[in-house]
Amino acid sequence: QVHLVESGGGLVQTGGSLRLSCADPGRTLSAYVMGWFRQAPGKERERVADISWSGPSTYYTDSVKGRFTISRDTAKNTVYLQMDSLKPEDTAVYYCAAAISRALMTGQSAYWGQGTHVTVSS
Repeated sequence: QVHLVESGGGLVQTGGSLRLSCADPGRTLSAYVMGWFRQAPGKERERVADISWSGPSTYYTDSVKGRFTISRDTAKNTVYLQMDSLKPEDTAVYYCAAAISRALMTGQSAYWGQGTHVTVSS
């Protein structure tokens, strides 16, 4: 059973930066595609970025391209989301997810963290 733990959320001003981290302290995540999703109040959950462990191929949603960077540290078994030039519309709960493929990341077999809040003030 994968148990994802996120950290790094908080309150930041427009234009600021935050780095989110996601890890499973008890097991390696090398078999999984790792992703970051977010859900703002009243909106659907959306995929922000994902990364394969073996690639490293990455995906970004259009609204974060050039501002966010997803990366992984295999030695630390951790995935990061570096968020720069933050905007108020980035305010959301951010979730880490793991799945054996990108296609399955939104399915029943994916694993999810508990979420971390990111608030960007104007």
